[in-house]
Amino acid sequence: MVWSLPDHSPGYGRREKGMKIVNILIIAIIALLSIAAGLAKLMQAPAEMEFLQGLGLSSGLIMAFGLVQVVGGVLLAIKKTRMPGAILVTLAFAVSTILIFIGGNTVFGLFSILPVALAGLIIYQASRV
Repeated sequence: MVWSLPDHSPGYGRREKGMKIVNILIIAIIALLSIAAGLAKLMQAPAEMEFLQGLGLSSGLIMAFGLVQVVGGVLLAIKKTRMPGAILVTLAFAVSTILIFIGGNTVFGLFSILPVALAGLIIYQASRV
């Protein structure tokens, strides 16, 4: 049996609004995180370049990866382009997470799974609309 509140129950509207706010916050955080990560690559932040070049990525590939992250974050923030943005962001975060694990930073790699999961949740929600 599935439990659900009828539309006329007390507090129904507040719960729905609360979940909408949480969803908007998740989208905003993931979009900003993607844009910030992409800008760090496009601006060739020393730590970012050192890490990625140490894994064998060329400067051009790092710049392209950064561009994908920025574009994905911007697309994610726009309701009409949310699905392709969420797909780009999820893939970019997944690649970043894999690279972090390859680089040997297991703790940060485990933490980096969270944005991948949240971006995946955004894909799920966008597909239901």
